Amino acid sequence: MQSFKPQQRSLGGLYGSLIGDALGVPVEFKPRADRVRDPVTGMRDYGTHGQPAGTWSDDGALLLCSVESLIEKGFDTQDMGKRFVRWYAKGLWTAHGTIFDIGIATRKALRLIEEGCPAELAGGQDQYDNGNGSLMRILPVALAGLSLDENVFCDQIERASAITHGHERSKMACVFHGMLTRGLMAGLSVQDTLDQTRRDFGRRYQDSPEISAFRDLLHADIATWHESEILSGGYVMETLTASVWCLLTTQSFSECVLKAVNLGDDTDTTGCVAGGLAGLLYGMDGIPAEWMAKLCRSKDLETLFVRFNQQFITHET
Repeated sequence: MQSFKPQQRSLGGLYGSLIGDALGVPVEFKPRADRVRDPVTGMRDYGTHGQPAGTWSDDGALLLCSVESLIEKGFDTQDMGKRFVRWYAKGLWTAHGTIFDIGIATRKALRLIEEGCPAELAGGQDQYDNGNGSLMRILPVALAGLSLDENVFCDQIERASAITHGHERSKMACVFHGMLTRGLMAGLSVQDTLDQTRRDFGRRYQDSPEISAFRDLLHADIATWHESEILSGGYVMETLTASVWCLLTTQSFSECVLKAVNLGDDTDTTGCVAGGLAGLLYGMDGIPAEWMAKLCRSKDLETLFVRFNQQFITHET
């Protein structure tokens, strides 16, 4: 494994999430067969949502709202939820001041918060509420909590998920992602990170009725799966599994994130989650400069992420 400073891994993860999201936005909802005929190889203009190249979606915006909340208020789910509402109502941390995409579960939860519901009770708790809308934004919560005791670390991730997705499966998926984040930030290889996550996650949730949903992530040799076995819709387990598969079967940031986006369907979120993990693995310098140059609001992002790193990411992380 190549050695990077923790700050470079953190920046890689944050920027990588936005890059993956922006690569996926123009082809969101398009089937995999379209990507076979016309694979994404770089930043595209317009497409599904008619947005300029380098535009992130709700995924990136809610991730950025989370970063800002953590910087200004520490871990405060009520503040985080209110910022999500400001995104929905006023375009906070959108790329161009307008919203062009929002998940059904997220919209419902934010409306409840607007009406006075406590943020941690707003997320749906039905088995059909297990979309990927909390997984896509959870990375900053994990990064900010790396120095915490494991119980607190996992509890905060679960509580942050519950703002929009309160079912046990969604919360556990976010914790699985958080444990991957912890391993990659420590400089472990992808396989060692997955092995450590499997041990820690399996021990923590061994008595949960939802553990069966994680059977493949915990036991299968995912790296040997054919692309046809990888699903890429909006279900949280599909997004998490696809992102891990992309990380295991590629050798660079660009290869990983393009593989994720070219799975088709929920391209922005698969790209966002896979891009975040790949950014942690390969560091800031592993992201192609031409993609970084296309990303919107570069000065605002730099200011925000430097503040985040200064506050939460130490040399010893």
